[in-house]
Amino acid sequence: MSGLLTPIAIERPAEIRFGAGLAREVGTFVRARGYVRPLVVSDPFNANRIEVLGLPGNPVVFGTVRPEPDIPNLDALLALAEASEPDVVIGFGGGSAMDLAKLAAVLPGSGQSIHDVVGPEKVADRRLGLIQVPTTSGTGSEAGTRSLVTDPATQNKLAVQSRHMLADLALVDPHLTLTVPPAVTAATGVDAMAHCTEAYTSRKAHPLIDLYALEGIRLVGRYLPRAVRDGADREARAGLALASLYGGFCLGPVNTTAGHAVAYPLGTRHHIPHGLACALIFAHTLAFNASAVPEKTGHVLEALGARPHVLDGAREFCAGLGIDMRLSAHGVPESDLDTMATDAHAIRRLLDNNPRDMSRDDILALYRAAL
Repeated sequence: MSGLLTPIAIERPAEIRFGAGLAREVGTFVRARGYVRPLVVSDPFNANRIEVLGLPGNPVVFGTVRPEPDIPNLDALLALAEASEPDVVIGFGGGSAMDLAKLAAVLPGSGQSIHDVVGPEKVADRRLGLIQVPTTSGTGSEAGTRSLVTDPATQNKLAVQSRHMLADLALVDPHLTLTVPPAVTAATGVDAMAHCTEAYTSRKAHPLIDLYALEGIRLVGRYLPRAVRDGADREARAGLALASLYGGFCLGPVNTTAGHAVAYPLGTRHHIPHGLACALIFAHTLAFNASAVPEKTGHVLEALGARPHVLDGAREFCAGLGIDMRLSAHGVPESDLDTMATDAHAIRRLLDNNPRDMSRDDILALYRAAL
């Protein structure tokens, strides 16, 4: 079936502003809404440049968001939010900062804990304003309703989805990404591309989303190598910011598949940054799924400008960005592959979307091939 007869719902931030040099409009928006107690959620680097947002007064800043944030990191943020009683929360950073900002906007004072809201639409409400300002081009979290936090007790990601976590304003200023170093540019760009590719090849794929997905892949193919070579290439940075936003559009109604499920244990167990984990796995999952979606797989390779051999073409695209494509080069031991395969196979919310059934043994073989 083409998917045209399948119902679908798309939710977007109430307002999206996209353009170079727009960061100070965050302050304009805050003033216009009458907010007086902003809380900025950020990582250490971006916490030192919040002046670019043009915020009034003396905003409270939580500047210790970690890569792959965990429950203790979230708890520290929620304690600050309880104490400072903000009226608007601003996520300013990569996906980790924006994900935690969503939770800081809905959990304090709600009587709900993180464990109460894991899953779809369990958040009771949101009383605070929420603004998202990405500083990397990868997660598309500014456009979405999901937040991911690692539970240290299980070393698994907790996924929260709620329409209440959709931003009032998503402001995408590509100039904010000019400082991102080449390796991070490469990894986050592949994350955006993985969002689009997995949505495009998903069992839940829909023509309404295919439009964003395929264009997002084309933008990554065209602009990611340029941005890695020259971080000051403003056109390339803008193209990647748009690709990331499109990837965020894909996540809501369709979401990701095996690529992300297989990548997650690399982050939770071995602290490999999420985008890099997606890059290490991308070629292998694309090749595994190719027999189920051959035409769409060809479209993906063509959009990337990769050669048509699926495994080699996809792997060469990522390696050409300067990524060492061996799991072992990033500290993943062969002795942990069995446990990783078990963890990945349990992520049914993603694997059930995959166009081809993937067993635990399939995942283990994939890890071994990538080692």
